[in-house]
Amino acid sequence: MTVTTADGEVEDVTYTGSAPLSVRFEANPTDVGEYTPLYEWRFYAPGQRDNPSVVRYDEDTDFTFTTSGTTIVELLISFVQGQDTVTFEMDEPFQITVSESKLEMPNVFTPNGDGINDIYRAKEGYQSIVSFEAAVFNRWGKRLHRWTDPADGWDGTLGGQPVPAGAYYCVVKAVGADGVKYNFKKTINLLRGYSEESGSLDN
Repeated sequence: MTVTTADGEVEDVTYTGSAPLSVRFEANPTDVGEYTPLYEWRFYAPGQRDNPSVVRYDEDTDFTFTTSGTTIVELLISFVQGQDTVTFEMDEPFQITVSESKLEMPNVFTPNGDGINDIYRAKEGYQSIVSFEAAVFNRWGKRLHRWTDPADGWDGTLGGQPVPAGAYYCVVKAVGADGVKYNFKKTINLLRGYSEESGSLDN
């Protein structure tokens, strides 16, 4: 089992992470001789082995987990040669757990180029967000920026030029892997000439 994460790929038999979670499952048969391998990947909730939600018949399969909770993934292989069939089951099925969703948006940011809080974006620690859309407006209702990835955000500019310090408005609509819907309408305080280290405005 290979899990694709923001930090690279992870190979393991169990994994807990944030949705959407992309995973590749590989059978890797060896020394099959004259036998023909037949594959059956079964995806099911704990305790529901006889009632899989997904069944795949490819040697390798990719799946993106978008719903919170635990899923067991088990591979059954039958090796067939004429009337002879040998069946194998996994000693330890794969287990994937998708965390419940979390999303928070800040009220203030300071795009002063010091590398701290320069971008208005979702607070660190957001997880299992499967749909996201945010937009920033000025006090006259003009949209200044829009983004669809919680990792992205707004740098406090319009057309490459810094906008004035003051109050702006952010509207966020998002959906979590657990079905939670987030609808934020927040006032953003954009501060310029603010020192994060001293916690005060620079003259």
